[in-house]
Amino acid sequence: MNNQEILAQFGPREAMEYDVVVVGGGPGGLATAIRLKQLAAEKGTDLSVVVLEKGSEPGAHILSGAVMDPKALTELIPDWKALGAPLNQAVTEDEVLFLSETGAVKTPGFLVPDCFHNEGNFVISLGNLTRWLSAQAEALGVEIFPGFAAAEVLYNDDGSVKGVATGNLGVGKDGEPTGNFQLGMELHGKYTVFAEGARGHLGRQLISRFKLDEGRDPQAYALGIKELWEIDPSKHKPGLVVHTAGWPMDSQTYGGGFLYHLEDNKVTLGFVTGLDYSNPYLSPFEEMQRWKTHPSIKAYLEGGKRISYGARALTAGGALSLPKTVFPGGALIGCEAGYLNAARIKGSHAAIKTGMLAADAAYAAVTAGRQHDELSAYPEAYATSWLAAELDQSRNFKAWFKKGLYVGSLMTGIEHWLLPRIGIKSPPWTIHRRTPDHAMLKPAAECQPIVYPKPDNKITFDRLTSVFISNTNHEEHQPAHLTLKDAGVPVSVNLALYAGPESRYCPAGVYEYVKNADNTDRLQINAQNCVHCKTCDIKDPTQNIVWVTPEGGGGPNYSGM
Repeated sequence: MNNQEILAQFGPREAMEYDVVVVGGGPGGLATAIRLKQLAAEKGTDLSVVVLEKGSEPGAHILSGAVMDPKALTELIPDWKALGAPLNQAVTEDEVLFLSETGAVKTPGFLVPDCFHNEGNFVISLGNLTRWLSAQAEALGVEIFPGFAAAEVLYNDDGSVKGVATGNLGVGKDGEPTGNFQLGMELHGKYTVFAEGARGHLGRQLISRFKLDEGRDPQAYALGIKELWEIDPSKHKPGLVVHTAGWPMDSQTYGGGFLYHLEDNKVTLGFVTGLDYSNPYLSPFEEMQRWKTHPSIKAYLEGGKRISYGARALTAGGALSLPKTVFPGGALIGCEAGYLNAARIKGSHAAIKTGMLAADAAYAAVTAGRQHDELSAYPEAYATSWLAAELDQSRNFKAWFKKGLYVGSLMTGIEHWLLPRIGIKSPPWTIHRRTPDHAMLKPAAECQPIVYPKPDNKITFDRLTSVFISNTNHEEHQPAHLTLKDAGVPVSVNLALYAGPESRYCPAGVYEYVKNADNTDRLQINAQNCVHCKTCDIKDPTQNIVWVTPEGGGGPNYSGM
């Protein structure tokens, strides 16, 4: 039974009316809601704001390194420190290492590009900060609905966005309502702000419907795989921030590692792999595990204990890939639009800032009696903001690394070290990318298979052990939220031509090729393992896999990440 048939039988859905609906309870969405309520309080007006969050609680699905620039947070909540924001560990030292298989070359401090300097920044758990922001939002009167996934965009008769509908609950694997069925509800807003993060399910639809990416470079993505460890206190260096380039990536494949020392003998570490890689045999998960065996990383981990694991796609296209961020009735903010600064490896400050700018525009519109039109004041304010200047300086970062490690490193040095020292704030040249990530895979016959070492279960681990400590869970009787446009394509194209890359690029063991009784192949989808990273939706070479929202509350439940 499809959704229209369900509505015909069980509808209509209950509808709730708000001034502003925010989809996504991450830093950007919560900043939007907080700013709206701040403005209403300052000006003595009443404004209704709701935040929908698909995770079981705000922060449950949040995954980031993270070194945070507090600039935007300070603009949003100037007294964040007095209010107990969990920014507890200031950065004390930066290291940038170029790795060979067994050795490392440390970049001299005076040559480290400005984008890798982190004075004044903090090593944090972005999930914990999100939980704190949600408490600030609720204290201001924001309604937050965790465990409710926005599954559908609703439109007015004139084509403008009316709001969203949450997914139905209690639908069986066969698509039929069960005895526990509950119809989703509609949330209507004068404006709807979409803050789902990178490759948002609804944001992707909106970009296509309104042609928001017309004339822009295709968005670039990377997969970040992260672990949280508690290490030997004698090896702990609070505030040390380490970034690595080189091994285990070859010189033509974009990727790099990070290791950040938090407080309380904890380190957060991970590996980022550009999803424009060409060898279908490459496994980002296995590359991350192999990276941990390098002497410069392993030395910190020996004698320690892995606490948590997770993965998330991130945007890396920067200013040249930003879509138009407004359309009739709504706006895109944060990583939903692609505001992450890949050169700085930071996105939370951009999410908060763009959430504030969108809120300013929405508040002015609502209080002027407007609704469902374009919030043009938002992109206009962005164009004159410090964030626009920051992203403009970094606009070529991913395009240079598309030309290889050595060219990328050299040009990053020129654009982020040399030019600022001779008074040039933004590079006088622009390098474009034209090919989307999914089109970069070469046929398996043209590539060398990669043999990865088996895990030792001390430093390196397998996928399923890792997913277990991500606390991932989905209601097992629901339809799979990883859907195929054509069920025959995985075997006839992906397996035949690309050696089944989905079995390797997924960091959670969702996809595996198995033999039928007649010895033919089929793709098995273990949707219950999904950590909502969105890699399959991005990297599938035929764009046959479409990630849709599962029941609200499903997915990972990250702790301390």
